[in-house]
Amino acid sequence: MKPRRFLSLALLAACATATACGDDDAAENASAPAQRGFIQDRSSSSPAEALFVEKCSMCHRAHGMGTIILARRMPPERAMLESRDDLTADYVRQAVRSGIGNMPRISRGEVSDAQLATIADYLAEGGP
Repeated sequence: MKPRRFLSLALLAACATATACGDDDAAENASAPAQRGFIQDRSSSSPAEALFVEKCSMCHRAHGMGTIILARRMPPERAMLESRDDLTADYVRQAVRSGIGNMPRISRGEVSDAQLATIADYLAEGGP
């Protein structure tokens, strides 16, 4: 594992542990790297965004593997799915269920049809 990737994983684990354990001081300190862009923001403002964060953000928000790979093929701003205006709900559903490029297919056991419909509509509307 590359040192940079290990550091990112260690920072993410520290933030998650501090937040999960309810340690307010540690959680506050752990949020500092997030402000600098090292850890992706997992906050949400709507139920649809919360579902996207829960099911997709590990790959499709800042520093996620899906975003990094897409940024190699297109302008970086288009790699962020939530900021795109060219995604249709049908395309998102098809990409998720069939897989596309390096993205594996996502089964109904991982994301139900109802959840996928909510996420697809959220992305088709242009995210937050």
